[in-house]
Amino acid sequence: MSGPPAVRIVDTTLRDGSHAIAHQFGVDHVKTIAGALDQAGVWAIAVGHGDGLGASSIQYGRPRHSDEELLKAAASVARSAQIAIAILPGVGTKDDLERARDAGATVARVSTVVTEADIGVQHHRLARDLGMVAHTHLNTAHLLDAAGLVEQCRIVADAGSEGIFIVDSAGALLTDDVRRRVAAMRAALPDNVAVGMHEHNNLSLAVANSVAAIEEGATLIDASLAGLGAGGGNCQTEALVAVLEKMGIATGIDLWSLQDVADEVVRLPLGFAIERALLHGIPGGALRQVMGTLNATWHLNLQELGRPDDEKLRSASVKALKGKSGLHAEYVELLPLTAPPPVIVAMLAAIADLASGTRKGPLTLEE
Repeated sequence: MSGPPAVRIVDTTLRDGSHAIAHQFGVDHVKTIAGALDQAGVWAIAVGHGDGLGASSIQYGRPRHSDEELLKAAASVARSAQIAIAILPGVGTKDDLERARDAGATVARVSTVVTEADIGVQHHRLARDLGMVAHTHLNTAHLLDAAGLVEQCRIVADAGSEGIFIVDSAGALLTDDVRRRVAAMRAALPDNVAVGMHEHNNLSLAVANSVAAIEEGATLIDASLAGLGAGGGNCQTEALVAVLEKMGIATGIDLWSLQDVADEVVRLPLGFAIERALLHGIPGGALRQVMGTLNATWHLNLQELGRPDDEKLRSASVKALKGKSGLHAEYVELLPLTAPPPVIVAMLAAIADLASGTRKGPLTLEE
């Protein structure tokens, strides 16, 4: 689609999407996904811990790599896309923001609860002082009506925010709710302050609500490949771009490039690594024996492990393993066990290798 973009897309796969895999993106994941997003033409790529700069902790979760490592990886492959970070007042610090800028971040998104915009004023000013684009995320936006939201927007606009996002953290807004809020913001804010929308898909309205926001004047939209994100997931980047293309709204993005990276990189290795491992190469008898041990040790509540057919066994195994282990062998150590069964630790380690692309399936328990 020719012409300048009417809407700027910020892809949040590598930031908000990190919640869905417990902040375990590897450097190779970041380089592959960020490089593909850059080539596809997204305006900005959000990178880092799901809870923003400085969030690595027992409370928020320990990532596989530091924010600086991930930001440097993304910046090394981004030729035109901006690199965005999230910073939550009370979590991220001045030093964190300075290090992020030095690692390649160019957009700082100051993230507060919608009723507390004032606690991010100094963060916006610092971002501007560092030469970064300062944007705002007003989270749990359903807590305020349109008038209350506008009051909070004025606080951050006065602090130098160049783009203010309604963040539907709970995925609770209906389409008319979005329209009222965006229209009120657009009417109240200066023309040089963009309105943005960050949707969650709890009600399966993320794409529809994002489109409604655009129709009311929003020009910044957050989205994630395959909808990867916290809670019910985010607005799905490739679906949103497809809808906008059909509507004749320019994004400057190559839809099919997005679809390729969503299907071949995000969905398959990250979302279905366990299914791939279980469905290709693990004998049903061996799996039944292992799952029997796990059933007793981890209290998985698997029923009738005696002689179910293999498909039912594998389906139950997938569900149980995903619920207990996520995608990574490291999580096994966090379970309330005195001694995890060695065979499943080895299997999950192999699955993690499969997810990272360092090996190919099929996997067998004998390995």
